[in-house]
Amino acid sequence: MPEYYKGKHKFEHWYLDRQVYFITAKTRSGFPAFSSEEAKSIFWDRFDKYTGQHDFIPFVTSLLSNHYHTIGFLRVGRELGPMMRKLHGSVAKLVNDLLPERRKEFWRGDGVGQGYFDGCIRNEKQCRNAYRYTLTQGARHGLVRNGCDYLHTRVNVDIDRAVKRAFELDAFLTGGSLSETRTSKSLK
Repeated sequence: MPEYYKGKHKFEHWYLDRQVYFITAKTRSGFPAFSSEEAKSIFWDRFDKYTGQHDFIPFVTSLLSNHYHTIGFLRVGRELGPMMRKLHGSVAKLVNDLLPERRKEFWRGDGVGQGYFDGCIRNEKQCRNAYRYTLTQGARHGLVRNGCDYLHTRVNVDIDRAVKRAFELDAFLTGGSLSETRTSKSLK
């Protein structure tokens, strides 16, 4: 597979089985498409439908006015692309129906496959950091004092349970058992 397309480095997605993924996407030009509760409701409805349909188990997800972050477990890597196409396509169509003027290019990205970013989580530390980052979005953006109080941050799996299960499933990119990881570094 070529690394470049039309002289530019190609944006690549990961399609690995049984991995913890961090996924994020932003609207084109940061347009606040999810400012209304109705638009947010559409996002959550579609998110729940397609993550369930494609066996993605979200640990924590946060939706802001123009972007979202989620971290979770994906059983079959090849399901990522279809899940994201359905999620983003249906959200763009339904939210556009609410807007006074349609936004043809709803999600950010200039090239093929750049409507979202995904990455496989390497280890426990990265998992905890991504989880905390997602959990605190409401506070980071000044919407609430405590990120846990933000209505549009949803916790589906507690971080300790998520990490433990990821180790049981060998779902971190670098693998390793819980005992190996805990003895090889101090947990701070």
